[in-house]
Amino acid sequence: MQWFRRLAILGAGVVALGGCSFSTDALWPSLSGEEPTAAAPPPAETIAIQPSAGERASQSQAGAPPRLGSTNFEVQPPQPLQETGTFVGQKVGQLRTDLVRLQGSIQTHNGGLQNLRQRTIQNAETYHQTVASIESRLQVGTTPGNPMLVDAWNLAQRQLEQVNSDISAMNDLANRVSADAALSTYLLESVRAAYGLSGAIEEDHRQLSVLEDDTNQTVVLIDRLLTELSDDIRRQSAYVSNERSDINTLAVAIKNGELFGSSLASRTFTPTTAGLAPASAPRPSSTAGRRPLVVIRFDRPSVAYEQALYSAVSRALERRPDAFFDVVAISPQSGNRGRAALDTNAVRRNAQQVLRSLTNMGLPANRVALSAGSSPDAQTNEVRVFVR
Repeated sequence: MQWFRRLAILGAGVVALGGCSFSTDALWPSLSGEEPTAAAPPPAETIAIQPSAGERASQSQAGAPPRLGSTNFEVQPPQPLQETGTFVGQKVGQLRTDLVRLQGSIQTHNGGLQNLRQRTIQNAETYHQTVASIESRLQVGTTPGNPMLVDAWNLAQRQLEQVNSDISAMNDLANRVSADAALSTYLLESVRAAYGLSGAIEEDHRQLSVLEDDTNQTVVLIDRLLTELSDDIRRQSAYVSNERSDINTLAVAIKNGELFGSSLASRTFTPTTAGLAPASAPRPSSTAGRRPLVVIRFDRPSVAYEQALYSAVSRALERRPDAFFDVVAISPQSGNRGRAALDTNAVRRNAQQVLRSLTNMGLPANRVALSAGSSPDAQTNEVRVFVR
């Protein structure tokens, strides 16, 4: 009962935010089907909505780059060999020379990897310092579209692209390591094939056995290098993708002069079948008998609805990460056909604006359906958001 009482208070607090309002009996019932029972506080009281535990967790994860691998791939030089004067002995010497050359290439790749990791860490730290300064300014409040924050956002975007360029350098390095991996496999097969050559003495086979062990160690080292490098690329690629969503959400926050949070994309998942692309945008569904999650009344110019919309959708996705949303443009019914046509066009533009806001906040476009209609209980143009 106390839990429902707190939910009712939160719902009523958001109503005071202006043109964007929540239905106090529909914010959570649309998700859980249970009715709140507590009375609402006085309309003049505004209660701030604090980030939930899930939202704080997603923000902390997005607040730092992933940990890169730390292995230093040092090669073990092959053991020295003695010349036996046989043809097989000469072949062993050639194979050892090829192994030394391969190990020199691996040392070069390892040095490049360590330098690339340091550069990636520095670029990511610089980017997050810029983002943190923007968020701290938004946290205390600032003017909408503050030009100083716009400049800082542009800088953060350039810094994020530097992190992305580091991923491209990692991919280039991975291609070179892959080429050496193929060479190491060929070299190992050549060493093993040398056992079948005629004219060998026992010392030749002993040295071939030593060289085979050294080549095997190099093959294993290259495989570990390639695996760790691939893991770094995968984690960094996912990290940059999430940060791009967050920085787009940050742009919306700068436009409004208030902090939202991390991208809604970090709270969603779209069920897919392996090997298939994500589903296209859902078809609008009937909203008859359903209660809206959010009602935005466009009864005046420049309705500030985005903060309240973000909070409501964010909490809905915390409870149901696979949820879809219906954005419905509602115009009041009117006997004047001309007035009705004007209202319909205006509210459609408002609904498209709300849809753009959701996608800018990181909500995938294939999770939102847009439709329009009219209602006798609508006093002005409204956009209603439903959860399904």
